Amino acid sequence: MGIAASELCQYVIRPTLVYLNRHCASAEALLLGIAASQSALGSALHDRRGHGLYRIGEHRHQAVWDQFLAHDPDLASLVRGLASQHAFLGGPHLELTVNLRYSTAIAWMLIEQQMTVLPAADDLLGLARIWRQIFHPQGRLRDFTGAWHACIEQKLPQAS
Repeated sequence: MGIAASELCQYVIRPTLVYLNRHCASAEALLLGIAASQSALGSALHDRRGHGLYRIGEHRHQAVWDQFLAHDPDLASLVRGLASQHAFLGGPHLELTVNLRYSTAIAWMLIEQQMTVLPAADDLLGLARIWRQIFHPQGRLRDFTGAWHACIEQKLPQAS
């Protein structure tokens, strides 16, 4: 059993995007869908593909710092501000597993690094294409949409 989709969005994804000054409904939906597709919203936080909700590999984690964040010190400082002060220095990749806001910020940096144009928040196939391009190139679009329906659509509170 993973994290409730509504709570993940409310307490992790949205505040992280707001903190980074990147919040929009499409970004929120994309990150939620990626977490559903990669780890079933945290049902398992580590496997051979990577760490945490978004299954980010150590090489990609290091590369986003070296090839993207290193060129924007202000953004790098914001992202680093989400990491645990001492634990990050001893095990930076572990932060991807244990620190949900930090892993969300890194997942967003991977998206931003690709200069991706976001589709509408309700365009599941558009969101799935970004997931496949950035997080799971061997994935099928139906894997993303299936995870969305199983983990998110059925679990979000219905509007009255």
